[in-house]
Amino acid sequence: MADFGGAELDAFRSEVRAWLEANYPAELRDPQAKTNPEAVWGGRAFAGSSDPQIVWMQRMAEKGWTAPTWPKEYGGGGLSPQQARVLEQELAAGRYRQPLASFGIWMLGPVLLEYASEEQKREHLPKIVRGEIRWCQGYSEPGAGSDLAGLQTKCEDKGDHWLINGSKIWTSYANKADWCFCLVRTDTSKKHEGISFILIDMTSPGVETRPIPLISGESPFCETFFTDVKVPKGNLVGRVNGGWEIAKRLLQYERQNISAGFGEGGSAGGAAGDLGQIGKQYVGVDGEGRLADADLRARITANKMNFQALRQTIARSAAESKAGNGPSATTSIIKYAAAEFAKERSELMVEAMGHQGLGWTGEGYEPAELLAVRGWLRTKANSIEGGTSEINLNVISKRVLGLPDPK
Repeated sequence: MADFGGAELDAFRSEVRAWLEANYPAELRDPQAKTNPEAVWGGRAFAGSSDPQIVWMQRMAEKGWTAPTWPKEYGGGGLSPQQARVLEQELAAGRYRQPLASFGIWMLGPVLLEYASEEQKREHLPKIVRGEIRWCQGYSEPGAGSDLAGLQTKCEDKGDHWLINGSKIWTSYANKADWCFCLVRTDTSKKHEGISFILIDMTSPGVETRPIPLISGESPFCETFFTDVKVPKGNLVGRVNGGWEIAKRLLQYERQNISAGFGEGGSAGGAAGDLGQIGKQYVGVDGEGRLADADLRARITANKMNFQALRQTIARSAAESKAGNGPSATTSIIKYAAAEFAKERSELMVEAMGHQGLGWTGEGYEPAELLAVRGWLRTKANSIEGGTSEINLNVISKRVLGLPDPK
């Protein structure tokens, strides 16, 4: 169904549909197509690759459609919010693969557009659009998680360069990233006002990463160490000691992005599958063909309704963000609700499967059953990443409800 916008928007939809059909790699039309699962993230590791996913990324990037609303002068598509929505709808309708997954597009790029110098924009934004550089986020530290402003990674001015010493933790995909956008301390006499925002090449001497094994069996998170790492002076974004403002802005984009990834069956919501059908398969049906357990049926229905309402709210918030001045504190509301709904969904899936949903390995379990328990464990992190649920509730109370700080 076309958005309201008249003949011009309808013509654009037809143009998009025809272009996607003509340019989508034939290999990717096969559901069993063999591509490197890391290819969607791009980066230096895939320079010169002929992987069909990389070919798709490059074709979309040539149109600027990996970052459709970014200005054309920085490699973006220059589309209006309405046009970007049409593109999103056509990608979904045609079941086309995501061309590029990128912290650069989701988080870093928007703040570079707002805070970076013209030279920094022209250096980094086109490479982000083309998927040439894979980024990671250096925020949390062993002693600075929820109290992020307590970070201690030191950044010293050495005249012709910055010298960085310290460590970060829970750095997603740091071991696979090419560059890192990082918070560092440039003034030890102040807390929030002593933080700066800097860009670090992960191949620099003195950078080390160590994956952190998780109970789910996967390891997307890393410890990251900086030992006498020299960084060019031009890599500091914004003003010295002005990084906290950028950090808060980026966290809003991060929460918006995490929330957008939540959806029934989405990766952020645990293992895929329709809860109603899974319940019928494992619990059975009554005489009317409904899930036999009435209480479980009611809770699954409520969860589905919550997710539907959440998706509508996310879409509305995204439209308001594009039309206004970026994401607001309401992203904390969405992030909190999304994390709770995702945890509930995974718990319902495991409950519906019974003991078959608690297997870890062995011949007695189907692959979907093994994914269910891992997805259930993974969703516990949803209430931590991008700001804990407790921190988001604090943001809501102060910035949305206007409540005073407790004495």
